[in-house]
Amino acid sequence: MLAISLMRTGAKKKPSYRIVVKEKRSKRDGAYLENLGTYSPTRPTGDINLDLDRVRYWIGKGAQPTDTVNRLIKASEKAQAAAPATSASA
Repeated sequence: MLAISLMRTGAKKKPSYRIVVKEKRSKRDGAYLENLGTYSPTRPTGDINLDLDRVRYWIGKGAQPTDTVNRLIKASEKAQAAAPATSASA
């Protein structure tokens, strides 16, 4: 079974994460199929860079996002929906 989960990168006490598709039983930082984006929780805005088209593709193929990744997907969709609205009014 496939999972969309976080893979930790970064230095000690300065975490950053890759959002990846991998086998559910593989190690947290083990091999993965595709890198879908990044998440930096230490930044003031909590940077989330995510390729939502690829996320939808993998979910359609049966990949299940973890709870944290599901929250990040929703936040990214919300930010993407708000971005065109602000640029259209300018």
